[in-house]
Amino acid sequence: MQSLYEQIQVYLNMEEEIPFKEFNSYYQKVIKELGDSHEQFDEETLWKALFIVENVMSNAEGRAKETKGTEAKKYTKMAQRLQLWAKNFATRLGQAGYTEEDINERFNTMFEEGAPANS
Repeated sequence: MQSLYEQIQVYLNMEEEIPFKEFNSYYQKVIKELGDSHEQFDEETLWKALFIVENVMSNAEGRAKETKGTEAKKYTKMAQRLQLWAKNFATRLGQAGYTEEDINERFNTMFEEGAPANS
């Protein structure tokens, strides 16, 4: 999950959008990792997984609105599938005692972690 987290940080800081093929490839890696390992995630990994899922889901939703045809449908399906994972992880963090405000604060910190340093 760490390498996927590092990659999402790279994507979030890019000026241009990645093409569908690369987006889909990253999405497939995320889905596979979640399917294979989600039950073993510790708290730190849960945070990273939720961050990844929320960002890919939101990006897929945006792309679904901007594109037409089969790609738009694929983006919509990606977002729907990721929404289930987001609910799963948010529930697990809620059971660990975190509130929605805690999640928002942590996400802001995670965004800052990936932001390029001002030189």
